[in-house]
Amino acid sequence: MSRIGNNPVVIPNGVTVDVKDNVVTVKGKLGELSQPFESVDVKVEDGNVLVARSSDSKEQKAKHGLYRALLSNMVKGVSEGWTKELELVGVGYRASNQGQKLDLALGFSHNIILDIAPEVKVETVSEKGKNPIVKLTSFDKQLVGQVAAKIRDFRRPEPYKGKGIKFVGEVLRRKAGKSA
Repeated sequence: MSRIGNNPVVIPNGVTVDVKDNVVTVKGKLGELSQPFESVDVKVEDGNVLVARSSDSKEQKAKHGLYRALLSNMVKGVSEGWTKELELVGVGYRASNQGQKLDLALGFSHNIILDIAPEVKVETVSEKGKNPIVKLTSFDKQLVGQVAAKIRDFRRPEPYKGKGIKFVGEVLRRKAGKSA
């Protein structure tokens, strides 16, 4: 029995959910998202989206909670939006943006210039005495996570000094250095 799949997704004001031909479309003030689905039934009833399965087969059990979670993320995304913050830890690590172009100085011989998808808003915060922060905001949770992971892969945090790009609030496993 799926605990997540049985919970209804509450539709907030200003959000519409349409189900047609095994595709769910969610529209809100921030944007529009659509998700194809299979093996489950999706119904919209009095302000809630319900995901149900017709049998207890392994495939339907697996997809029951998955599609409910995806729908919940879509509804929250078009109404409130999703934000990821990345922190650049290291001497000389800098970040700046010109519109949708993100310029990262990460200790390589050249700066890394990354074109960010138009659905994702990028913002950089640089304060004296603090590490630079890159804020990514969008209505699509999957896209924000993908862009954040791509940025983080340029310089992953290393376990000895903690230098690299990490998520704000991420706890890193630190190792002891050489023992004399």
